Amino acid sequence: MYYIEADLHTHTLASDHAYSTLMELITEAANKGLKGIAITDHGPALPDAPCMMHFNNLKSIPRMVNGVLTLRGVEANLIDFEGNLDIPQNLLSLLDWVIVSIHADCFEAGTVEEHTRAWLGVVRNPLVDVIGHPGNGDYMFDYEQVIIEAKKYNKLIEINNHSFIHGVRMGSVANCPEIARLCKKHQVSVVVNSDAHFATQVGTFDSAFALLEKVDFPPELILNSSITKLVDFINQKRNQKIIL
Repeated sequence: MYYIEADLHTHTLASDHAYSTLMELITEAANKGLKGIAITDHGPALPDAPCMMHFNNLKSIPRMVNGVLTLRGVEANLIDFEGNLDIPQNLLSLLDWVIVSIHADCFEAGTVEEHTRAWLGVVRNPLVDVIGHPGNGDYMFDYEQVIIEAKKYNKLIEINNHSFIHGVRMGSVANCPEIARLCKKHQVSVVVNSDAHFATQVGTFDSAFALLEKVDFPPELILNSSITKLVDFINQKRNQKIIL
């Protein structure tokens, strides 16, 4: 039995291909009993993403809304084989939560070796928290090498519920169990997220849970199963004092 207390990958209508407001996402999280949510709209390299000012002004969002801890974040875009991102380091340093993902509009597919080099560059970035939806078959990489490096640099691997929707990120159904097995083997923590693009998807993890059950994944390696563990992770990494 798996349990999640914070959904750490969600999109508001600030990303034009998502369709709910910030308050609608938070309200849904509260209604489903979640204790936390991260707002992670897409970085500006994606054509319909918000501008830099959106991320600079996330400090306007209160820490607690309707009893839900609200984290200020981004889903940054990996833009080259060296691990560079579309958000500058000084702006990333202002955020609570940084996911990095590959999106086709921002990243031209290369070889397995080039994708691996790109992810290793991301893992070594001290301001990155999560490798986002890594199972996409269009961007295969050396999973074990990157996961071992993720452990060294205290990075998290995402199990993304949205990846298992038919037609989204082809290959994820086959690849994500292997990624989960390697995280289990090397004792690397994961986060289980909805990647919600509409409010009703917040807190939806059924497909991700089914995958974890398939590989008998240890619940203690799921960071966002506990809001306390999550806040401790953020406070230690960013030298912050988020108080529940």
